[in-house]
Amino acid sequence: MNAAELARKIRDREQCVGYWVVLDAPVATERLARLGYDYVALDAQHGLIGNAGLLANLMAVDAGGRSVGIVRVESGEPAAIGRALDFGAGGVIVPLVDTAEDAARAVSAARYPAGGRRSYGPMRSMLRIGPTPAEADESVLVLAMIETPDGLANLEAICATPGLDGVYVGPSDLCLAVGGRFPNDPDVAGVFDAALERIRTTAKDAGIAAGIHNVSGDQAARRLAEGFTFVTVASDLVHLEQAAAAHLKTARGQ
Repeated sequence: MNAAELARKIRDREQCVGYWVVLDAPVATERLARLGYDYVALDAQHGLIGNAGLLANLMAVDAGGRSVGIVRVESGEPAAIGRALDFGAGGVIVPLVDTAEDAARAVSAARYPAGGRRSYGPMRSMLRIGPTPAEADESVLVLAMIETPDGLANLEAICATPGLDGVYVGPSDLCLAVGGRFPNDPDVAGVFDAALERIRTTAKDAGIAAGIHNVSGDQAARRLAEGFTFVTVASDLVHLEQAAAAHLKTARGQ
């Protein structure tokens, strides 16, 4: 799959499954990108990936040959969005989107003039995405995270933002946003589920995709059945620890 194909699937609200990477380990990322996930998301906000690592891991995704590399950028600043796209990302997940204005700024940063303000300098991306600005605009996804109280309050306006391709739920932050004392707080489960349903239905009504982060494949399958368009399974660091712990327990006969 290439970036244009992924963009078409997400915009057509076809179901997609991705994987989340937080480690700067290109060889591991390349292996993950060979498994058949529709996309591999690199976390430049909370992950352990700097600029050089972002470039190397995007190249590793492409070397894997079956997934599209996308990036959760560290912020909605144009420089962060433009850098990820210039490195070859097929889309950006923008955190902490509180208003329609925030979403519009993110869209503008990802689109070339006249539709936006992205500066032209696709040092690597021109090899795979584009190469003309219009082709690049058509191939690049812009996804806004809904994870704050203000983001929830302004959900309808955010989803109506021209050029926005979808919204993406960060469950831990969304749980805190609806009054949880900690991520996955069971005391707010009902309010949290209601917020998820509202996000799904609002995105659908606006004609855009809704995605969500998941701790496992089982949870991801449930979210797809509920009506989410795309789901991400997280993450390399968590799964490495889980696998190592399970093997240790087995080796010790526990």
